[in-house]
Amino acid sequence: MSEISGLKKIAFAGDHFPRKCGIATFTADLLAAVSASRPASRCFAVAVNDIKGGYDYPDAVRFEIEEQDLTSYLRAADFLNISNVDMVCLQHEFGIFGGQSGGHILAFLRELRMPVVTTLHTVLREPGASQRRVVRELLALSTRVVVMADRGRRMLEEIYGAPPTKIDVIPHGIPDTGFVDPAYFKDQFAVEGKIVLLTFGLLSPNKGIECMINALPAILEKFPDAVYIVLGATHPNELREHGDAYRLGLEILAKKNRVEKSVIFYNRFVDAENLAEFIGAADLYVTPYLHEAQITSGTLAYAFGSGKAVVSTPYWHAADLLAEDRGVLTPFGDSAAMAQGIIALLGDDNRRNAIRKNAYRLGREMVWSNVAGLYSRTFEKARLEGAALSRKWLLSKTLDQRPRELPGFRLDHLSRMTDSTGLFQHAILTVPNFAEGYCTDDNARGFILATLMGELGEDPESARNLGTTCGAFLHHAFDAGTGRFHNFMSFDRRWLDTQGSEDSHGRAVWALGVGVGRSPIRAFQVMAGQLFARALPALTTFTSPRAWAFGLIGIHDYLHRLGGDSQVNQIRETLTARLLDLHTRSATPGWPWFEEELSYDNAKLAHALILSGRAAGNRETFDIGLTALRWLTEIQVSAKGHFQPIGSNGFYRRGGPRAYFDQQPVEAQAMVSACLAAFRATADFWWYEQAQRAFDWFLGWNDLGLELYSAESGGCGDGLHVDRVNGNQGAESTLAFLLSLAEMRLARDMVSSFHEPLALEA
Repeated sequence: MSEISGLKKIAFAGDHFPRKCGIATFTADLLAAVSASRPASRCFAVAVNDIKGGYDYPDAVRFEIEEQDLTSYLRAADFLNISNVDMVCLQHEFGIFGGQSGGHILAFLRELRMPVVTTLHTVLREPGASQRRVVRELLALSTRVVVMADRGRRMLEEIYGAPPTKIDVIPHGIPDTGFVDPAYFKDQFAVEGKIVLLTFGLLSPNKGIECMINALPAILEKFPDAVYIVLGATHPNELREHGDAYRLGLEILAKKNRVEKSVIFYNRFVDAENLAEFIGAADLYVTPYLHEAQITSGTLAYAFGSGKAVVSTPYWHAADLLAEDRGVLTPFGDSAAMAQGIIALLGDDNRRNAIRKNAYRLGREMVWSNVAGLYSRTFEKARLEGAALSRKWLLSKTLDQRPRELPGFRLDHLSRMTDSTGLFQHAILTVPNFAEGYCTDDNARGFILATLMGELGEDPESARNLGTTCGAFLHHAFDAGTGRFHNFMSFDRRWLDTQGSEDSHGRAVWALGVGVGRSPIRAFQVMAGQLFARALPALTTFTSPRAWAFGLIGIHDYLHRLGGDSQVNQIRETLTARLLDLHTRSATPGWPWFEEELSYDNAKLAHALILSGRAAGNRETFDIGLTALRWLTEIQVSAKGHFQPIGSNGFYRRGGPRAYFDQQPVEAQAMVSACLAAFRATADFWWYEQAQRAFDWFLGWNDLGLELYSAESGGCGDGLHVDRVNGNQGAESTLAFLLSLAEMRLARDMVSSFHEPLALEA
């Protein structure tokens, strides 16, 4: 294809070998194949690191991105733009990029000035809201997209609204191996004379190896010389979270089943040459995966294309590839059926060899040299379609067209404010004030921060430590006898109250709901869920509107994961009705509010109705929340355009004077959070601008033009006085800033993903 010669530089972005990841291997192989097929094009890689310091990459890797550092994605885009790259080929998988649902990659794509071809290694049939937004934005920002099966094309069109003309189907590439007798390779692994069953790939619980080990006794009864080889290191994510518990559990299972003499674990990540030899030695290849939602399997493609007879569960890729007598499918999790399928195939040489030949014949279309040619044709189409895009990017972006830079997370001060018991309430400047002890309020906020950091993938070790400490404090603070939380604890670990305030109880319930609905850590979900169930009923006896609102926000996140909980749904209806009743009795056209006074954490009241109204599909409730929040927003904007929260030195009573000082960080945080909830619910960018305005209050866009957040310490001042910033950096204020930062970062990945208002949830 002569026109493709116009592509002088092609960059491949994604993971890259030697990172132990299927995407890394794919990126390296695709780059090598395209480079070999297009000698006139210079091909190189941009690699994403999941560990500090990265990897010992080959020369093909020219630039590295730190997975959780949003600015490094922007630097990578600048590098490609400056380097005059003609084409970017992105390998996409949710788990390899930072941000919510891997959304950091969107910032990278928005800045690129050349056509982009994105290969989607995963297409979800039931995506979460953020996953759906990320995919839709990927589709919008990519010139063309590649999927590896027709099923993927159909799902993109039907679920994500992708235009059919934008999608190309290109199979997963495989090495070009010969059709050889397995006996040729068996002596290398000391399994000569054996029937070799093989599974390979990074090991994790979703691979279903236990089903195959449970099938082995029946297989060995018919074929006692069979041996099952499990090839592959434990997946790095699994290793970080659970160590080698899964592999050890499989070894114990093999001993229980008395098949340990017939199971071989090779706990290593093998290169392409060794992998080809292992596959060559196999008589049957087995993939006993537990779930259908896998659109692509590189391991299946490699074994299939090498002419192996395959027995598999019917996940999507296997169901498509093994159709028409190209393999054998057995039900998920059914060891007896898997054993029966393997026994039947081993006992029928004619059928097994016919399946091998069918697979090998189709596999010739999947060899890397052919796949490289298909990608070249896609690149050419993208180059022609992307000409207008290149001209568009000649225009520079003004500040209002680019996402605002946000500070990095700095947890130094928060760490100093935390000991093994919990977070200290107050500080003398940056020194923890032991005399003031601890409180449930701040530890609830700390648990929420840890959960949001977990969503972001930000500093996982620090986030887990913070969540563990704060979660343990909440658990200890709950008094099972009263069904209430204590609030204040002295430095010597004595509770200073018989029970805490209604508001502190509401904040604790809010934190627990967030833990259930949003924490990526299973232990946090379980602990929070158990405590949430015990603490929630007390909310119905309270009279504090803020306690109701905190509880409703926690209920919203809880029901996001456990929506079928009828008791929690009923309590949500009760608390929502109470807030609406307050609004009905208090609101007037000039004061559309819930109370006679604006005091503290005001935005939470409107925030709760926005969430509850939208979730229940109740337009009236939803609109009341939006109207109240818009009014609150408008009266808290100064004549100069900056956020000006109600002061705590007198607050603001209807018909009376308004206090302008002391301005509190919790007010800015409440406004950031509520406005972002409104933004997500309405897709009205005005709400995002209000959240940004409130966030900028921390950074100096306020009445005094002074920063409350200290980049030096990582803490936040305790308020804005009439003449100065309060220099004490207590837990409440520091957490207010960090929670605002976390929410702004979570929202940033979605900012340009909203194109139309979202319908109310039914």
